[in-house]
Amino acid sequence: MEIPGKMAELWTVEGGRVKCTACARYCRLSEGQVGLCGIRGAHGGELYLYVYGRVIASHVDPIEKKPVTHYMPGTKIFSIATTGCNWLCQYCQNFDISQRRKVEGIEVTPGQVVDHAVRYGSHGIAYTYNEPTIFMEFARDVGLEAKRRGLFNVFVTNGYWTPESVAMAGTFLDAATVDFKGNGEKNFVRRYIGIPDAEPIFQTLLELRDKTRIHIEITDLVIPEIGDDLGAARRLVRWVHDNLGPDTPIHFLRFHPDYKLMHLPWTPVETLEAHWKIAKEEGMNYAYIGNVPGHPYEHTYCPGCGDRVVERLGFDIIEWRLTPKNTCPNCDYKIAIVGKPPAKESKKSRFIPVHWNLS
Repeated sequence: MEIPGKMAELWTVEGGRVKCTACARYCRLSEGQVGLCGIRGAHGGELYLYVYGRVIASHVDPIEKKPVTHYMPGTKIFSIATTGCNWLCQYCQNFDISQRRKVEGIEVTPGQVVDHAVRYGSHGIAYTYNEPTIFMEFARDVGLEAKRRGLFNVFVTNGYWTPESVAMAGTFLDAATVDFKGNGEKNFVRRYIGIPDAEPIFQTLLELRDKTRIHIEITDLVIPEIGDDLGAARRLVRWVHDNLGPDTPIHFLRFHPDYKLMHLPWTPVETLEAHWKIAKEEGMNYAYIGNVPGHPYEHTYCPGCGDRVVERLGFDIIEWRLTPKNTCPNCDYKIAIVGKPPAKESKKSRFIPVHWNLS
């Protein structure tokens, strides 16, 4: 029998079963079983990644859409995804991709992915739309080829990793936005995500801090009525401040009704502002409100003097006021941003649909 995909690397054998070590679920699989993600399965005492080389979605986005605002701002990102996910989020806006437990997608090689990224003028590749850790071996192969050709790599991730996946990511990944949901509060993640608690996410962040040079940003999807507790928000922000540092960007994202939570309203802007205020009270230098274009808290302000140094509108950079050394022109405070907008390109975002030409 021909097995789809390719044999995985993040696995071991324990108690006569194949144990997947790609994510913190550590699925233990008998012969023929598939993990909760729907794309990693046991055959012949080995683990296979069924979606290796299968891309279900692809697009060219501004990096700010991820959201990543402090790493290579203003660049274009070639975004790809496979099917499957290791979470069961009831609010997922990409549920048709992430919750599709089928092996589907265009068949491509890592080199072809990078070829298309270059063809579309991208500066990097983002692994996004579903949880990239579950297709880590494919992402690694794409990412190494991308780095050889001068592109960088970004994960949009839930952070539900393992030490083994952190080690693999450290070989190719440049930046990651780790997305908490509902402030990471235990009752929320149990009911609406399907995980016991958020502890593996915190452990992943510590591993990334201590064992890699990956740039980290934090996002928190604030869901009204069920995932907007300010006490939980303060605990999360305090942990980020104390363990990752005050320069870590933190984004509070507005929820919109989707999937199984269509009955909930959009997150009130006042709720997001209350989260932003907590971040500032706890000493975070760079806090943002996302999915509210035109809000004053989507800009970057100098922690030294308070001047607006990067002006944004949604995913667009409207004005870049930093010096060539990324310091504040008013007080010379060093702003914690890696890179700057490409000099020869518009600072406005461009969304480009991808057409695969594999001939």
